[in-house]
Amino acid sequence: MGAAAVAVYVWGLLHVAGAVLAAEDGGTDSAPIRPCRTPGWQEWARDPGITGYTVSYLPVRFVCETGDGGRYATGHVPRYVNPAFFCLAVAAVALAGTAALDTERRARRRPAV
Repeated sequence: MGAAAVAVYVWGLLHVAGAVLAAEDGGTDSAPIRPCRTPGWQEWARDPGITGYTVSYLPVRFVCETGDGGRYATGHVPRYVNPAFFCLAVAAVALAGTAALDTERRARRRPAV
């Protein structure tokens, strides 16, 4: 479960890395940054304007910032990544705790030598 949680998290980070690479790619047609061009981005681009971006690691997402202090997350990270990571991480912790309790219980049952 832990390995699956890490795999899903890394999958989300790969999507964010792709968005960051696209955001940092300058040149023609680079303003506003391409990853922030989600449906309705024209409204943000006119007033107050898209001023930058940040990356959030928990939850994994690419966030665009506007000139008036607003923020919105883009759809670059698949919607299933964060819930799947959370569920798999909780399951991994629960299974590890259960295994530790079972090991302790078995150790107490053994007769002292």
